[in-house]
Amino acid sequence: MTTLNAVAAAPRNTVISICKGIAIILMVAGHAELPTILSNFIYVFHMPLFFITAGYFFSRKYLADPWAFCAKRFKGLYVPFVKWSLFFLVLHNVFFHFGILNEQYGNWQGGVTHPYSPSDFVQRLILIFTSMSGYDEFMAGAFWFFRGLLVASILFLVIYRLLDSKAGWRPEITVSAICVAALAFQAFRLGCGLKIPVIPNGGLREIWGMFFFGTGVLYRRFEPAIKDRWWLSLICLAILCVAAANHFCGMNNRGQLRDVLTLPLTGIAGFLLTHHISVLVDSSAGIIRRTLVHIGNNTLYIFIFHIISFKPVSALKIWWYGLDPAQIGCHMVIHYRNHEDLFWILYTVAGVALPLLGLALVRNIRRRLAARKTAMDIIPD
Repeated sequence: MTTLNAVAAAPRNTVISICKGIAIILMVAGHAELPTILSNFIYVFHMPLFFITAGYFFSRKYLADPWAFCAKRFKGLYVPFVKWSLFFLVLHNVFFHFGILNEQYGNWQGGVTHPYSPSDFVQRLILIFTSMSGYDEFMAGAFWFFRGLLVASILFLVIYRLLDSKAGWRPEITVSAICVAALAFQAFRLGCGLKIPVIPNGGLREIWGMFFFGTGVLYRRFEPAIKDRWWLSLICLAILCVAAANHFCGMNNRGQLRDVLTLPLTGIAGFLLTHHISVLVDSSAGIIRRTLVHIGNNTLYIFIFHIISFKPVSALKIWWYGLDPAQIGCHMVIHYRNHEDLFWILYTVAGVALPLLGLALVRNIRRRLAARKTAMDIIPD
C-alpha cells in the first residue's frame, strides 16, 4: 500500500482517513474549476492537508533507523510515481490519436501539449526516473505531490536526526526549529529569487511540504491539549474566508513573500477546521462516515485517475451546449461557462467516483481469479 493510503501498522485512524477523504474531494473540486470564491477558499489549505496528515504519523523510531523510513517512502511514493508516470507517458500519443488530448484546445495557461517524438519520449522517460519530473502534465498534472512529499519527508528526517544528535533538544523544540528554519529559508528564497537547481521548479513546494510535515508531527504531540473546539473552528473558518476574499496563495509555484505569513496560517487553520469536521463525522455510523473513510483510504487512485475521469463529463457538456467535439481535449475541464454552470459538481463526482468504481472492478476481478486458482489447486489430478 502506498504512502498516500497507508497510515500506520496500528489500527487505522479513521479521523485522519476522513481528513484525507475531504482533502482529496477538495482537490478534485479545485481541478473541476468551481466558482472563483470557492476555488480561492479551497486552494489556501487543501494541499497542506495532505502534508500535515502525513507528518501526523511520523515516528521518532525512524531517527534510529532512517533507512527503513527512506525505503518506506521510496516504496510508497517513488515507485507509484514511476509506475503511473510511465503509464501516462506510453498512452500520451494514444490519447492524441483519439482526440482526448489535442493542440487546439489542450494548451492551457501557456502550457504546450503535442504528440511526443521518439526523442521526446526518451527524454521524459529519463526525467521520470532521475528527477521525478517529465510526466504528462496534462493527464497527470498533480503528480508533483509524489516528489514533494518524498523530498519533504526525507529532508525533514535528515535535519531532525542531525539536530537530535547534536543539540539534544526536546522533540517538540527540535521539530519547531525545523519548521521555523523552513519558513526562514522560504522567506530568503522568495525575497532573493533563489531556487534549488537540483529540484524541478526550484523546490518551493518541497520546502512548504517540510514545514507542513513538521506541523503534522507537532499536532500529534499536542493534540490532547489542542482538542477540537467550536470557537477555534469558527476562528479558522473566518481566517479561510478572509484568505479567499483576498486571493491568498496556496502551495503553487508562483509564490510571493507574503505567503510566508499567510500560507502557514491558512494551512493550519484549514487542517484544524477539517479535523474538527472529521471528528464529528467519525462520531456517527452513517453512510457519510463510511464513504469518506473509504475515499480517504484510497486517495491514491483518485489522485492518479481523476483527470481522465473528467472526460466523460466533458463529453456530456459538449452535448449539452453543442460545443466543438474537439473540446474534449480541454485541460483539465471544458472552460466554457465553467464558473457559471454547475458542471463542476458533475466533474467532482466523476473525478472521485469513477476511479473508485474502477478500483472496485479490478479488485473484484482479482478476487475471482484468486478464487478460481484456489479451486483449481484443490482439484485432485
